[in-house]
Amino acid sequence: MEAMNLLHERSSMGKLMGPSPSPEQLEAIYRAALRAPDHGELRPWRFIEFTGEGLERLGELYAEAEYREDPHADDSVMDAARKKPQRAPMVIAVIAKVTPDVAKVPKIEQVISAGCAAHGIILAAHALGLGAMWRSGKYAFDPTVRKGLGLEEEDEIVAFVYLGQLGGRHKPPVEHRISDFVDHWC
Repeated sequence: MEAMNLLHERSSMGKLMGPSPSPEQLEAIYRAALRAPDHGELRPWRFIEFTGEGLERLGELYAEAEYREDPHADDSVMDAARKKPQRAPMVIAVIAKVTPDVAKVPKIEQVISAGCAAHGIILAAHALGLGAMWRSGKYAFDPTVRKGLGLEEEDEIVAFVYLGQLGGRHKPPVEHRISDFVDHWC
């Protein structure tokens, strides 16, 4: 895929189906992610892949988070939490693995770098003909989920990237007026 077409045409794909990306596709996806801007060469990224039973385990973490938030949550809330990771055959958690106390590379730069790695995953998936959706929501900030994924205090969950084959109709991306977003200081 030509690079500018990729950048101009990429859009999130909410309906994803199996199979998961192949090992060759995953290698290309991770190679793209590892090209993210990285001030200080800290490599502040960690990726956790969830497939099969791993998706079920992630769903259980989400259900634990719901229970911790509301011990009286009804079964429908708990079941909905458990099913969220099942919306794709693979989920990749993108973690900002923060190195604290680096004067020239503050935490926010490291988190943004991990965000760029997540964007690299999504762009590479699109270039390979796969669908991807960046999700975060409350589970990305939940202490139960953070602990369950083995995060350190300084680390941040930047994204849960859902990956799979395109399912359903692919909506054309919304066109934006550039002038709505750009100020000129001349």
